[in-house]
Amino acid sequence: MVRNTTPRWGPRSGAMPRAITPITSAYTTPMGSSYPTPLASAYASAYTSEAELDNEGDAVKADGELEEATNSLAALTMDTPLRPFRRERKVPRTPFHFLSLPSELRIKIYEYFFDNAEDIIDLGPENYKRTHKKLGFMRTCRQIHAEATHFFYGTRTFRLFPTYPGKHFKSKKPMLARLKPIQRQCITSLELRLGPGWNAPPRGWVVNDALGLTECISLRTLTVFVECDPSDAYFKGFRRSDGFYETFCRRLLADVVKALPEVQTIQFDAWNSVKKSGAMMRSLMEVAAQLNMEIAWGPERGWTDADEPDEQGQAVLQAQTSEDGTQFVDIAVPPDVFANNIVAVA
Repeated sequence: MVRNTTPRWGPRSGAMPRAITPITSAYTTPMGSSYPTPLASAYASAYTSEAELDNEGDAVKADGELEEATNSLAALTMDTPLRPFRRERKVPRTPFHFLSLPSELRIKIYEYFFDNAEDIIDLGPENYKRTHKKLGFMRTCRQIHAEATHFFYGTRTFRLFPTYPGKHFKSKKPMLARLKPIQRQCITSLELRLGPGWNAPPRGWVVNDALGLTECISLRTLTVFVECDPSDAYFKGFRRSDGFYETFCRRLLADVVKALPEVQTIQFDAWNSVKKSGAMMRSLMEVAAQLNMEIAWGPERGWTDADEPDEQGQAVLQAQTSEDGTQFVDIAVPPDVFANNIVAVA
């Protein structure tokens, strides 16, 4: 079989071949322009310049020389590869062994550490800034937690019910109820402050199981500080009723003392306006006597067991008669009292 060797795409029969005309541009010469031709250095070149090629060549050459020098130095060693230079790492210093100190020195350090904390801890907005941040020190370890807890809670006085104005005063969860049992066991001093809310005591001022008074096994002395006595004549017309606040404080003190398992002494203190012979103090001292509590006196008011019923701050009048029968009155006024509008009639 003979194959057809004629090209498949040959010219058609009867067709005349066309002449190939070269394509030429319509503009054979560049057009003239009034703008100057920009310099080649005005634009960044897309090609590597000769200076850059020289720099690359120098870098490659330097790398080659460094590798050659490294190989030559490594050849001088005995089967030990050359290590690159590294800075010597600083070794941390040995920590100070705080627990190796004697217990007396550790207590002194705790005392210095908690020096700026308040002596009387009350529920208020300043607790986080002054106290809460320092308590994080107790999380170091178990031994430091036990020692610091015993020192901090054993050297501060905790207010039983809040007296700070605002939401803290009406809180149903006092400071003592917010503490843990192990913290309440270390407390050695509690303060019951009477006077705030004398016309309408807050509902949170009640003795219940949430306070955890039965866990205060280290407490021996309860401090009762009286800010005011509503039975005084100055409160007439403002108090809720005669004897209302005195009865409330009497019951509150009795409930607190009965809930404390190891309390033995009640220390009374007050502002200068409070009298020991007033209805408030007489009712509180009766409760202490009925519960067989030892009574002590605080430093603020300066009371003693020898105080007379006539309180300090009262003017003493003495009538005298002279030899000629004239009567006159001597008025003894304490230095801290300013007496005015005093009229003496003979």
